[in-house]
Amino acid sequence: MSDLGRQSFTDKASAAIKPDSQKSTTEHFGDKMKGHTDSAGSTMQPNSQKSTSQQMGDTFSTNQNHNDRSMMDKAKDALGMEKH
Repeated sequence: MSDLGRQSFTDKASAAIKPDSQKSTTEHFGDKMKGHTDSAGSTMQPNSQKSTSQQMGDTFSTNQNHNDRSMMDKAKDALGMEKH
């Protein structure tokens, strides 16, 4: 099961299985948008806050976040707002 706000694993599998030649323009656009949104979700959420199944799903879909700090935490650091 995917984490809240992330693309479900069955949706990812369905999009990957159906040949591009059988997809409508709308499906192509939707797949691309969902992929970008899911990738952003993967980057924004630290690995320490992901469920085990989401971490595994990200590994298989190459949607990996190799750091433990979120982009929001990094932005706070840059602005001097984060306490360590």
